[in-house]
Amino acid sequence: MLMRRLGGSGLEVSRLGLGTMTWGTIVDDYVAEDLLAAFLDGGGTLVDTAPIYGEGRTEELLGRLLAKSGARDQVVLAGKAGLSHRDGTVVRDSSRRTLLAQLDQSLRDLGTDHLDLWQIHRFDETTPIDEAMATLDDAVRSGRVRYAGISNYSGWQTSLAYARFERLGGGVPLVGAQVEYSLLNRSAEADVIAAADYLGMSVLAWSPLGRGVLTGKYRGGIPGDSRAADAHWEPFVSAYLSGPKTRIVDAVAKASEGLGVPMTHTALAWARDRAGVGALLVGARTVAQLEEALGSESLTLPAQIADALSDVS
Repeated sequence: MLMRRLGGSGLEVSRLGLGTMTWGTIVDDYVAEDLLAAFLDGGGTLVDTAPIYGEGRTEELLGRLLAKSGARDQVVLAGKAGLSHRDGTVVRDSSRRTLLAQLDQSLRDLGTDHLDLWQIHRFDETTPIDEAMATLDDAVRSGRVRYAGISNYSGWQTSLAYARFERLGGGVPLVGAQVEYSLLNRSAEADVIAAADYLGMSVLAWSPLGRGVLTGKYRGGIPGDSRAADAHWEPFVSAYLSGPKTRIVDAVAKASEGLGVPMTHTALAWARDRAGVGALLVGARTVAQLEEALGSESLTLPAQIADALSDVS
């Protein structure tokens, strides 16, 4: 798998990353072990996680698997902090107290003494931005974090965070901005991606398959074992099953048929090679799904097809 450096830093990651959001819930221990092995065998290095994932079970599971496989040194471990469950709701909290407490817990659960990349999960308007950035900077200076980034910030929030972090003078700027991005959701282009590109940060694109819709599995209806058939996940997916989105999915299907490749390959190759994108984060429920995603590495879209998909979307 080809590698890319995040931002202007020396941090090198695989351009396809492994997402672990459903590990410990939808994905059980045995499947997670097979997914990690298949990802590493495919040349992947970037593994993205967070303490809130898997209802709090993901990082402990990932830590056990890294210890069992002895693969910690092969992995670029990207963690997050700033989201937690309180009284049944998700709460944003980027206070120094919460961020450092979650970092301590993540390191314990993951069985490591450092994270290669640590990101604030979402912007918290109740915590001063200087406090949040100073906490990132302190974590880097302490050695418990090698590089810092942000996740799900808007364009102006990205620019503000970058400026405040840089002002601290640590020498290495924020290297990554994580955001949803795919042919079905290009809203980030106008602000987040534009800001990140101007600042020299790399975009880590989550849900590059449009919440699974760009695989084509919903074209004939809703499979019983899909997330759209699950009451918890249905609203997350159904937003991308409407009429205007269908036209984009059909265009990806037509392009894929002409190229003789799965729709997954076409959708991932388009997003992967967009300006400013450092890596795509792909989650999978099965090894077959992950291996299909890994197969996109061999595809470079012809310029005419990439342009046509951009026009349609």
